[in-house]
Amino acid sequence: MQSTEPGGAASTNQQSGNAQPHPQTAASAMGGGGGGGASAGSNGGLFGPVKAWMDRWRGSRQLVLVIVAIALLLDNMLLTTVVPIIPEFLYDIRHPDAPLASLPKHPPPTTPAPPCGQTTTPWDGIQETTPGFDNASFYAELEERHKELVGETVEVGLMFASKAFVQLLANPFVGPLTHRIGYSIPMFAGFVIMFISTIIFAFGRSYSVLFLARALQGIGSSCSSVSGMGMLAERYTNDKERGNAMGIALGGLALGVLIGPPFGGVMYEFVGKSAPFIILAALALGDGVLQLLMLQPSVVHADSEPPSLKALICDPYIIIAAGAITFANMGIAMLEPSLPIWMMDNMGASKWEQGVTFLPASISYLIGTNVFGPLGHKIGRWRAALLGLMIIGLCLLCVPMATTINHLILPNAGLGFAIGMVDSCMMPELGYLVDIRHAAVYGSVYALGDVAFCVGFAVGPALSGTLVNTIGFEWMLVGMAVICFAYAPLLTFLRAPPTREEKKVGIDNPGVVSDGGTTGDGIIVVASAPPTTENAVTKL
Repeated sequence: MQSTEPGGAASTNQQSGNAQPHPQTAASAMGGGGGGGASAGSNGGLFGPVKAWMDRWRGSRQLVLVIVAIALLLDNMLLTTVVPIIPEFLYDIRHPDAPLASLPKHPPPTTPAPPCGQTTTPWDGIQETTPGFDNASFYAELEERHKELVGETVEVGLMFASKAFVQLLANPFVGPLTHRIGYSIPMFAGFVIMFISTIIFAFGRSYSVLFLARALQGIGSSCSSVSGMGMLAERYTNDKERGNAMGIALGGLALGVLIGPPFGGVMYEFVGKSAPFIILAALALGDGVLQLLMLQPSVVHADSEPPSLKALICDPYIIIAAGAITFANMGIAMLEPSLPIWMMDNMGASKWEQGVTFLPASISYLIGTNVFGPLGHKIGRWRAALLGLMIIGLCLLCVPMATTINHLILPNAGLGFAIGMVDSCMMPELGYLVDIRHAAVYGSVYALGDVAFCVGFAVGPALSGTLVNTIGFEWMLVGMAVICFAYAPLLTFLRAPPTREEKKVGIDNPGVVSDGGTTGDGIIVVASAPPTTENAVTKL
């Protein structure tokens, strides 16, 4: 008797089908001793176990989790691989005769002045160069480079923001689309679009072509993230298991963010611009083959009526959770285009240094998402997210104080860990809010969650260049920190959101809570919550 896979009924049906003899094996057993029969028998022996293994795993929710994590990893690798490449590449294509790497980082040595009362005359009789002249030339060139790099911040910020802006526009269409045709087809479409975008990045040689590639990636990201998160929410119905699964999936996202900048910086410096994108395209192709074989994209219609986008947008609790995702990510989004240029300008940072500066944030984000996936359920997701926003504000205040790349390690690490706290708590919280306040159909709510993520990554880079030019890099981060501090207290409203039944009773009989209530010592009793709720009794 075969063990039951966690894929539900579909998995059981597939397993029972595996008990039947494979057609090729049956054909070989029927005999005819000709070469055709022997060939069929050989093929059956080779591919039969492989096909049986694939059939057994197709219904597994663990496999779905792996596929979603890989898709998020590759999408975010492409997202961040360009961070150390684009600023210097754009400068170099505009200054082919004087690329950024050819400019000196330190002033040239000057001839020391002769002792007082003495004169020195070279052997050829030509008067020596005035001490400090080389330094004046160097600093004039440094000032000109500074102005060009600050001006380039605007263009780089707009390019980085284009992906999030297009993704923002696509999400309201992808969410309802998943209700009509299921999650697997949009997921596969996301792979196809990402593959095309990566190829354009590899061979693009102008700002407009690279801008197009970045914007195109936004459509693919919308398909992958909305479908992936909806797929996980649908298969992991228990709230605790869903939080753990989404923590692992966001760990794939974090790994992509972790690998991307150093991978892009090192490959660009030692191999060339096209190399990292060609490797990413090959990895994406492998993910597409895995989806095609295991998910087998097809149309699946939803049984229940999904909540409308309007109903979700008008839900204040969903908006508070989505807003936390937006402001948590906006700070790091502002740093993506501006920090590498600030480092080149103030530290003379090389390509690989610009790439590895985001490494502490990526490692700590990976840790934060995996720790607070399960831990957030225990201590309260609203509490973990509130603490995360406070830490983000403190770290943003510390970044401008750095004078060397080593000084950026601690604030960047704290920034990544805190963003992981917020993301891994608020993503499953969105699914939980839909369960208790709407219908358990998740495409639209995760489209809304992805919109929140994209607003941060669209507004952040787009405003970054303008703010750096007007108020400066330091004051831009101070302003973002103040916003995080101001928003954090709103998360206290997520301590015990009313359920669907409590909303109805509140409308019919204001001030009355159905089959429950709030006691004087702060105990809220939720009587009619669905089986996926965190607790029947929540202690505040």
